[in-house]
Amino acid sequence: MKLDFSQKYAVRPLTAGDVDKILALCAENEQFYRYHPPMATRESILADMTALPPGKGMEDKAYVGFFEGEKLVAVLDWISGYPAKETAWIGLFMVSAEKQGKGVGSGIIRDMAASLKAVGYREMQLGVDKGNPQSLAFWTKNGFEVLREDGYIVMG
Repeated sequence: MKLDFSQKYAVRPLTAGDVDKILALCAENEQFYRYHPPMATRESILADMTALPPGKGMEDKAYVGFFEGEKLVAVLDWISGYPAKETAWIGLFMVSAEKQGKGVGSGIIRDMAASLKAVGYREMQLGVDKGNPQSLAFWTKNGFEVLREDGYIVMG
């Protein structure tokens, strides 16, 4: 599915050839991995690129990067139509440390929400690790609310 998720950055699917760039971006985000261990590895990134919830296929998954020239500034992994038909599930959203606190992540999520709404999605959902103040604050600031708590906090 081709959606315009950014007015500012070049967006393209990430592949095995991008693993080193993804790994470098992940390494900058130590706080995330404090609450969501272990730290990313080449193997875990490759596994994430194809990880799917039950009942979903690769045609439902997008694992994309947001680029400023050759520099990867954000990674977004999302599943179309999960857990409900008109819902987009964000499996991972991570912004490079140098771009955090500058509105980059909020801009990407705002553009994504508008793009999804334009094609009929009604909601975006995601999970936040319990106790992670940075992630909870980011998603709350961007209009997400706690829906329930399982092993993690589900927001939508």
